[in-house]
Amino acid sequence: MQTIPGRDTISFISTSLRIWVKEVRAPFFTAAIVPSAIGTALAWHDKEVFNLFLFVLATLGVVLTHAGANVVNDYFDYRNGTDRVNKNKSPFNGGSPFLVDGTLAPKQVYRGAIILFALGGMIGLVLSYLVSSLIMVLWVIGVLLAYCYTSPKVNLSALGVGEIAVGFGFGPLIVAWSYLTQTGTLTLSAFLGGIPIGMLIALVLFINEFPDMDADRYAGKNHWVVRVGLARASVWYAALMGMVFVSIVGLWIVRIYPEWALIALIPAVVAAGAARIVTSKHVRIGELLPAQAKTIQTHLITGLLICLGLVLSRITL
Repeated sequence: MQTIPGRDTISFISTSLRIWVKEVRAPFFTAAIVPSAIGTALAWHDKEVFNLFLFVLATLGVVLTHAGANVVNDYFDYRNGTDRVNKNKSPFNGGSPFLVDGTLAPKQVYRGAIILFALGGMIGLVLSYLVSSLIMVLWVIGVLLAYCYTSPKVNLSALGVGEIAVGFGFGPLIVAWSYLTQTGTLTLSAFLGGIPIGMLIALVLFINEFPDMDADRYAGKNHWVVRVGLARASVWYAALMGMVFVSIVGLWIVRIYPEWALIALIPAVVAAGAARIVTSKHVRIGELLPAQAKTIQTHLITGLLICLGLVLSRITL
């Protein structure tokens, strides 16, 4: 049987791309895209400026950096053993399977993370040249948080500040990055405007730590679910979820968010459903999957509604 020249090469490239799309966890890039959109919408609301090219470039920069964070986190979690002993993996937690099953070698994954960070840094340099050198400062802070989250030399997660680092990085930091890209200025309101979405992504991490708890404890990854246990952590989850929507109202009261942004309170219904599941079923790890999905939905819908509220407020002036 005659083979088609190049078919094996095409098949290899296609397979490699599928593996790496899964390795970088592309479906979860909304964690970076949504705060980037909020920062851009806040810039439009405050100063009526919008540059599509800069928005695309800034968003690509945070997505590449986010991809690097996902990949380097897999590398360090493989090294510390948590992904190898985790028996409660799901589409939302437990890391990627490619290091554990030998599809990818540790050196490949680490090298991939560094390349992704470098690509994100190149975009940061371009934006620094086009807009402000402060953009590169924010990018460096973001990369340090990403790398040090599970790096054995620092391990922010083991120190009990991993949730705060993730919430800040994927909330105020990215919102301020996008705001700065559009306006050329860095303001306190830009950082504060990222608090609700930052709290929500921290809660996505927090709920995913429930099924990971035993494996993370084994690996010395002493985040707050490991420290306080499932029962207390479930109460914390519900309380923090409530604080997300309180913060939206608070930002409206201090006039960082306009009245239209209060439409972002609508997903509180979804959030309440997630909180009920977590507080009632926290000991039955297998039944937390709907709560994990609802937390991600709350993050996405709330973030998009904040953007919509900011844009509508300017349009209806």
